Amino acid sequence: MERAMCDNCPFSSLLATFLTFTLVLSLSTEQSFAFTINTPAAGSTLTAGSTVIARVDPGKDTGIVKVRYYWYGEQDEVLVEQDDSTAIGSIVAPVAMVGSADQEPAFGGPLKVPQDGIGPMRLLAVAEISRGRLGTRAVFDEVIVKVEPSAALTTIDFETDKPLQLGRAGQSAAFGHVDSMGKIFELPVVADFADDITRRISTPASGTNYESSSPKVIKVLPGGLLQIVGNGKTTITVTNRGKQASLDMDVNVNDEPNEPPVADAGVSKAAKAGTRVKLNGLKSRDPEGEALYYSWSQVRGSKVPLLDANNSEASFLAPSVSEPRTYRFKLRVTDRKGADSLPVFVNVTVEP
Repeated sequence: MERAMCDNCPFSSLLATFLTFTLVLSLSTEQSFAFTINTPAAGSTLTAGSTVIARVDPGKDTGIVKVRYYWYGEQDEVLVEQDDSTAIGSIVAPVAMVGSADQEPAFGGPLKVPQDGIGPMRLLAVAEISRGRLGTRAVFDEVIVKVEPSAALTTIDFETDKPLQLGRAGQSAAFGHVDSMGKIFELPVVADFADDITRRISTPASGTNYESSSPKVIKVLPGGLLQIVGNGKTTITVTNRGKQASLDMDVNVNDEPNEPPVADAGVSKAAKAGTRVKLNGLKSRDPEGEALYYSWSQVRGSKVPLLDANNSEASFLAPSVSEPRTYRFKLRVTDRKGADSLPVFVNVTVEP
């Protein structure tokens, strides 16, 4: 006797679920993705100085000629690679590796983790795609990993004069060149490790913690930044991995009240490839109403030419992408007396 199928019977429900799962799985395996870094994986922990095998998936980005790999600190500015490294005033981004089609794996291979790396680092992979007579275009992917030294930290030190003197009463308020009330700054801190490598550990992301013996003279801000809030003496103590160093400071600046300006880079936005994107810092402000000096820089994504980087409104041409990609920009503003703002960031997602 033939058994009738019904929508409410358990077997029908199980069959429908199986067919739905099979269809979803089939669609997901057939879907193409853009150029992607597979290894090292985002969020992984790598050992400084070790070698990992970099692997990428070209996805639907066909015609790749080569892939360049770059290492950056999490907040480092994206540098431009230049052919002439001897050019006066040029900054050249070191290429960690160049991958080609005949390598194993294709466009990947042995990639050395920076020997002096510590804390969060970005791996940027830029693929060059041939377009025949139209020349080439570039696509990229980027992951953030954590780099840890295998050696123990032995000593910490401040890379500055000791004791540190900040300002002189009555000094001129040259624009951006004076220690003034409200000024925000960073102290360079380095650490020697048992592997004979000196690493920069100025940021909390590298495990560093700051304390001020007199917060009414020097105030510790987020991100390892310090702010002049009064005249007098203080001691800044820095600790990392159980080691400690101290720096005596004598602050003697013009005691004219000066609140630091506040930077505002606007809200994150999306833009289509090929369009002109404007970065807007017009809402930045100074509590005393003084004029501001603007400084824009790029800290994520493949490098784009940034126009008017020292104006309130900077801009760039959104490059060609195969999948949505994030570009991040940093803004800091400075008032007439030389006080800096805390850095602020804005993301621009470029879509095909």
